[in-house]
Formats: sequence, structure tokens, C-alpha cells
Amino acid sequence: MPDVILVLNAGSSSIKFRAFGVDGATMHLVLRGQVDGLGTAPRFIAVDSDGNTTTRDWDADPTLGHEGAIEHIGGFLRSYGGGYRLIAVGHRVVHGGQMYSGPVTVTPAVLDELDKLVPLAPLHQPHNLSPIRIIARTRPDIPQVACFDTAFHRLTPEVAQAYALPSAITERGVRRYGFHGLSYEYIASVLPRIAPAAAAGRCVVAHLGNGASMCAMVGGKSVASTMGFTAVDGLPMGTRCGNLDPGVILYLIDALKMEKQDIEDLIYRQSGLLGVSGISSDMRALLASDAPRARFAVDIYTYRIARELGSLAAAMHGIDALVLTAGVGENASAIRERIVRDAAWLGLELDPAANESGGPCISAASSKVSVWVIPTNEELMIGQHTLAAIHAAGSESERTPDRTRRIPP
Repeated sequence: MPDVILVLNAGSSSIKFRAFGVDGATMHLVLRGQVDGLGTAPRFIAVDSDGNTTTRDWDADPTLGHEGAIEHIGGFLRSYGGGYRLIAVGHRVVHGGQMYSGPVTVTPAVLDELDKLVPLAPLHQPHNLSPIRIIARTRPDIPQVACFDTAFHRLTPEVAQAYALPSAITERGVRRYGFHGLSYEYIASVLPRIAPAAAAGRCVVAHLGNGASMCAMVGGKSVASTMGFTAVDGLPMGTRCGNLDPGVILYLIDALKMEKQDIEDLIYRQSGLLGVSGISSDMRALLASDAPRARFAVDIYTYRIARELGSLAAAMHGIDALVLTAGVGENASAIRERIVRDAAWLGLELDPAANESGGPCISAASSKVSVWVIPTNEELMIGQHTLAAIHAAGSESERTPDRTRRIPP
């Protein structure tokens, strides 16, 4: 029975998963899928490496929650094909706070520490931790590894993390954390192979998906990020507003008498591309639309990218490369063209044919700054961290078998 590592990314109403087959120190994708509609109309879908799809609907049990979803995913792994043996689970956890600058094997003490970070990410952290608790209770023999979206940015310069607020507030953890770290870490890990000069130099990576941010990296290390205390900061996104004058929030409270929950819903779920266009949060729909508001939403999106690119280049005292990744960055050639055009003053020059074909290098030979399109793979990054953690635990177990439990068969 082949060994697999399961990677989970849990939200409030869905659990996305990847199952990676393990062969020594290498991994390969076995299955990917998700259970969505939790609490309303749950639906399971799994796609194997050959593209074969399996689905299931729970019409008779619309209240299926995270525990039922995890039980179904585990059962599916055990029964699919010849069956797979689960040896570890890796989790995407949005917030690692100031304590964690890398992945960590989950223990009760670690889980307690992550619980304390819920006030810093109330919309994400509780849902990320829910599967960890469920698996710890139902399969305590299975090692679990938490991988954090903040960890990649943890060692950015202190000045880049600081807000100009009194220390009585900042000492409570109010600082710029940055997010999408697993995506940036993946890009940093493959860039030396794809573009060695870019990896060694000053590079901005733009993670442009439904959530969007940009990160300045020098020698593969984060030095600045557009996201700050929360994942609503920075660029406009699918439904999130991005950077917003705090005075706007005060206005919403004082003049419009909006409650906290309404403001939260506004800035996280009703703004961004959706809010500006009034049509969709999907860039594909906006690019296909002739509606003036759709065009304006795209204009705001690319304008803000251009502004932030200049800011991040300033933080690095120059720029040698730009990498575009995630759904929009990888697939929207029209957006890539506008980004490069708007950054011509920085020395970026597009190769139109390469851009239309998707790269990986889409800059002209005469461009002073190289431009790349590189698909991200956050799940693989989590899987690799999880595999490394259980190998490390196994090595430690061989050295001190009385103190460290081996991975169960």
C-alpha cells in the first residue's frame, strides 16, 4: 500500500486537498480536490493524476461539516485505487505570528500557541486549526505539520514590519506580517533553476489571484510585502479592497452607522474587483466585458500594481526581475502586458509573442529588467515541508528512541 502525505487547506465552507505519493525523499501528485459547500450543499470532487474525476453530493446531509469532510477524504484515500496509507498531514495555517519563521510539527503546546493568534486572523485561523484538532482526536498516530503564510516574511527588516503606533500597541503584535508566504517561498525555491540571475538579485514577485499581493525579495529573502497586519491590505483583490485609509473606516462607523460585521463584510467580501465593477470578482469576466465599470475595475487593479511595484523597487534600491504568478499572473496575458507597459520607466520591456505563449520569460532581449511567468505551487511547498519534518522526526527517533515517537506503520 503506497504511502501518501495529505495537504489540507481549510476555509469556513471548504477543504481543499492534495495527496502526494512518497517515495523516499521524492513526492508525486496522486490526487487533488476539495469538499465545498460545507453547511449548505456539500460536494466532493477528486481528480487523479490521469485526469479521472470522482464526485459526490450530500443532498441528504446538507449540514456536513469539517469533521465529516475529513472523514470522507481519508476514507477515499484508503479505498481509491489499491488504497493509500496516510503517513502525515500538512496544513496551511494563515498566521504564525512572531513566533514561527518556518513549519512546525503540531503538538498540544503548538496548538495552544496558534489558538492565541486567532484575534490576528479571525476569519482564517479558526478554520485552519479545525482539521488539525479533528485529526489529532481521531488519528493521534498521524504526525501533523503546520505551514504558515506569514513565515516567509518573518525575518524581513524590523523597519519593514513596523507601524508608526505607540509601543503599547505594537508590542501586542500589531505589525506588518505579510501573507502568501508559501507561494513566495515556492517561487524562491524554483527561481534559481529557472532564472539564476533573478534569484540572486533584486526581484519582485506578484502573486495575482483572487487574493493578491506582491513581495520584494533580495537573494530569495523577503524584504517587503504589500500585505500588512491582515490579508485585506495592499492590492485590490477579487472581493477585498486592499489598502484603505483608516479614516474611511471611521467614516463608515460615524456617518453611515455601520456595525463591525457589516464593515468586515464590505472590505473582505463586497469590495475589490467585484465592488468596483458590480459584475464579478473574476478577472476573466471583467476582461471579456464591455461595461465601463468592468474596465474601470481593471484600471484600478493595474494602476495599484504599478504603484506598489515602484514602492517595492524603492525598498530594494532597484529591481532586476519581476515574476508574475497565481491565477491572474499565470493566465491573463492582457494584464501582464499592462503591468510591463506601466513599468517601462523601471526598464521593463515586453516580448509580445512570449507573453501570449505564457513564457516563462516574457521580457524582450533588450529589457533591463527580466520578466517571468512562473506557476506557483503552495500545496507542493507544504508537502515538502511535511516530508522534511517527518524525516527529521525519524532521524531524531533513531538517535533518541526513548524521547521521540516514530511514524506509525
